[in-house]
Amino acid sequence: MSGHRIFQLEKRGNIGVVVFNLVDEAMNTWTEKAIMSFREVVEELERDETLTGVVFISGKPNNFFAGANLKLIEGITTRDDAMEALNIFHDSFNRTSVLKIPTVAAINGACVGGGLEFALACTARIATDAKSTMIGLPECNVGLFPGGGGSQRLPRLIGYPAVELILRGTLLPGAKAFETGVVDRLVSADADLLKEALTLLEAIITGKAQLKRQEHDFSQVDAVMSMARQEVLKATKGRELPGHMLAIKAMQEGLKVSLEEGLEIEKNYFADVALAPQAKGSINTFFLKTLTDKPKALMTKGFEPKPLTKAAVLGFGTMGRGITIDILRNTAIPVIVKDIPEALEPGKAFVRKILDGMAAKKRLKVPVDDIMDRLILVSEYTDDFRDVAIVVEAVFEDIAVKKQVYGELCGVVSDDCIIASNTSSISIDSMAPFVTHPERFAGLHFFSPVWMMQLVEVVRGTQTHQDAIDNLLNFTAAIRKRPLVCRDNPGFVVNAMLFPYLLNALQYIEEGTSIEKLDGAVTSFGMPLGPIRLTDEVGIDIPHKVFVGMGVKQETLSNVVGDGRLGLKKSGKGFFLADGTVDPSVLPLIAKRKEKERTVDEIQEGLLEALVRVARDLLDRQVVDDPRMIDVGMIWATGFPPDRGGPLKWADLTGMSEKLFGTTFYGQ
Repeated sequence: MSGHRIFQLEKRGNIGVVVFNLVDEAMNTWTEKAIMSFREVVEELERDETLTGVVFISGKPNNFFAGANLKLIEGITTRDDAMEALNIFHDSFNRTSVLKIPTVAAINGACVGGGLEFALACTARIATDAKSTMIGLPECNVGLFPGGGGSQRLPRLIGYPAVELILRGTLLPGAKAFETGVVDRLVSADADLLKEALTLLEAIITGKAQLKRQEHDFSQVDAVMSMARQEVLKATKGRELPGHMLAIKAMQEGLKVSLEEGLEIEKNYFADVALAPQAKGSINTFFLKTLTDKPKALMTKGFEPKPLTKAAVLGFGTMGRGITIDILRNTAIPVIVKDIPEALEPGKAFVRKILDGMAAKKRLKVPVDDIMDRLILVSEYTDDFRDVAIVVEAVFEDIAVKKQVYGELCGVVSDDCIIASNTSSISIDSMAPFVTHPERFAGLHFFSPVWMMQLVEVVRGTQTHQDAIDNLLNFTAAIRKRPLVCRDNPGFVVNAMLFPYLLNALQYIEEGTSIEKLDGAVTSFGMPLGPIRLTDEVGIDIPHKVFVGMGVKQETLSNVVGDGRLGLKKSGKGFFLADGTVDPSVLPLIAKRKEKERTVDEIQEGLLEALVRVARDLLDRQVVDDPRMIDVGMIWATGFPPDRGGPLKWADLTGMSEKLFGTTFYGQ
């Protein structure tokens, strides 16, 4: 027996135990080596006539099998490649399912995707109720659908409940998986799983195991799938995403025929999905999520962050309140908030209201009173500031105000206290001279509402030291934010991307495209809001001020703001009425240009090109070093559709980047 085989068969008399372990990986996934090793062990089991049963168990304590390696799927570029990979998978699982001896999958930890499909090919499944045990088929969440037999075997095992589990990509804890019939036995987290699995195997061999295996009636499958399709379209706002749509087709057609025929149907549809750009985009978003899930992983290797003992927030307006909420709810440290006396109590009441709402939804681990006890409100700089580890400044956007604030602050905090500005419009470099030891000063740009928005831009000024950036990454990890690291630049990254996007959108309505058609083209692309609706929501005066500051003359915005229209929420009137329709009285304020009729495709392509051109400039000027950071910003700050993988990935997938620049952003 070779020492490095991933699947190893050990014989205990006439019982086999197959232990599998990708030694150099944190999780077991179906890499090429793993698939080949599995095939070898299945062949071994087929040849061995002395065995009466076999248990499959992971060599990792908290992971059974985490499914297919997404990099393998991302690399599939032809239908032949897809079918070849699928045939190997299916062949191995099918051979497992028809072995002459019973098989038991002993599940500990994550058993997802191709891991569960492997377990479904076994005679029975036993799982622990450990916290780490999660069982399901999450492929639809990454733009795919179960392609290793899951769309056929799971419904045949548990009936129609499988439809929702597959389409939602739900992961079930051990107890729930047992309750729904996905697993046959449940044992406690501290049980000897192998011993329990061998006991179950023995009961199957002797015929004493009572396994629930009912024949399910799929005569209503057309009606069930029609309802499922409507539910999916409701969730995707009418967008037909290939993963979900073909999952439904595979189940609808496959459950009317034999399992063997159903598996062939699944393979064909999965090949279609694996080649769809939406799958490649979704997989890229999954990788971006993994990259930024743990901000500490972006810190300099070996860096020891400054202990987060206490934080301070300057300013208790909209942003200051939001930042305070996130520090309080995600850490156990005291937070000092400084503002004028009359701002303190309303701010405190707002913080409590939001935290109470979270508590009602069971999103807090400790009582709200205990959290609020850590909030210290001051209107003067007190001794409380002397041992503050980090200060986030969120005062009025006026450089004279900032100068005064930093002058006072630097007199009371320690020389190594990290100081960050939540500015969205003032250059970090222009404020650095106001801070003593400017190497500890950087930007920390949050998005509103802070407690709902995951993204934060970590902005490096010319004088900012790497230690300050690493400490801020440690802070973003503590408050559970997703960081985008960039250099100082007007609008940083996200707003810098949005300015030309909005300018193009305004140009299109000035050329005669209706606001409804423009916004509709953008929402049908997958954005949560069209650009005109977005402007109305954030306040029309904000982009207007930005354009004025940049020396850009935007006549329509000037006319609309000049008419007192700052947005429906802000001033009671803007581009839209309360019922969501366009306000007819705003139409005469739109500056007229030479008319140009645009199709929905042209609108989408034109606005994407505006984003992509700015991105190229940001990379060329090294505002960001990595194209992935721009896609992170656009997905988690603006709601760019995850199935498109970010504007740069989508430009690569559609050929736009090659056409515009002769190269791709991701270097494929």
